[in-house]
Amino acid sequence: MFAYIVRRAVIGVALLIVMSLVTFILFFSGAFDPARNACGKVCSPAQIAQTKKALGYDKPLVVQWGKFLKGVVAGRDYPDDPALRKANPSLVTHCAAPCLGYSMVNTTTVNSELKSAAPVSISIAIVAFVLWIIGGLLFGIIAAMTKGSFLDRGIVGLSLVFYAFPTFVIGLLLLRFVAIRWQIFELPVYVPFTQNPGLWLTNLILPALTLALFYMAAYARMSRAFIIEASGEDYVRTAKAKGVKRVPLLLKHTLRAALTPLVTMAGLDLAILLGGAIITENVFTFHGLGLLAVTSNSRQDLPTIVGIVLLLSAFVIVANVIVDILYAFIDPRVRLV
Repeated sequence: MFAYIVRRAVIGVALLIVMSLVTFILFFSGAFDPARNACGKVCSPAQIAQTKKALGYDKPLVVQWGKFLKGVVAGRDYPDDPALRKANPSLVTHCAAPCLGYSMVNTTTVNSELKSAAPVSISIAIVAFVLWIIGGLLFGIIAAMTKGSFLDRGIVGLSLVFYAFPTFVIGLLLLRFVAIRWQIFELPVYVPFTQNPGLWLTNLILPALTLALFYMAAYARMSRAFIIEASGEDYVRTAKAKGVKRVPLLLKHTLRAALTPLVTMAGLDLAILLGGAIITENVFTFHGLGLLAVTSNSRQDLPTIVGIVLLLSAFVIVANVIVDILYAFIDPRVRLV
């Protein structure tokens, strides 16, 4: 098992390195000049050249990528040119590892921007994930165990309704009725977990529920289908014929087989959700990664966009590694692959 985990972790690190190279090629080898945008619209050619030198954009692409990787491991100082740092020591900005770059548009490191935005998106995603996994599995199990009944049809029909609604509609409805008209919850304002865990959770319920209802509807239908499919397997019918009771049969045999595809879906959906909750963040005015990505794109802040892309890519790759490891616990045969 240990060798399997190490193998998957090494593959994950290799994918992260390849992803960083691909991102650099896509963003820094195009027609867009990041130095011109960082310097400003009225900059002279000399000022643009100085900006390129300060940020390291005057070096070949491979050299820029190598310095970026070194900054991720050991940190980096800006301006990039040692002569400029020596001439202006008061203007030197240190970017601690893992350094993802420096934004001239906001005159700050990309790390500091992500440090303020990432906890918001991560908090929403985690709470939404817990809600939709618990709700999706619960309703899926109930629907599968009562297949063909009125309850089963009601759960499937209701899940279709929530799945059809766009997230911004659900968010606006929750905000207008639950928070404003009925005042069941106060208007949500993000509070850091370290500051007040209770307020952190309370203020995240509405935005997390906005996302959870959509995913919960999908997971209820998928878990129902997987459980019904697993219930028809020979080993499940054999266990049932031997007199295994309904609850142990569900937990030890049926649900374990149904969890394998759900684990894949859950891991990838969580990783995608970390950067894909743009609409929900805008509805509730939460300044997370989604809103930061939109703002950076409108300002053509290339270093910040690259940092967001790499961070979200890391989420997806790490989620895949975790899913592979969970596979090994659910189905030991996976360790041989």
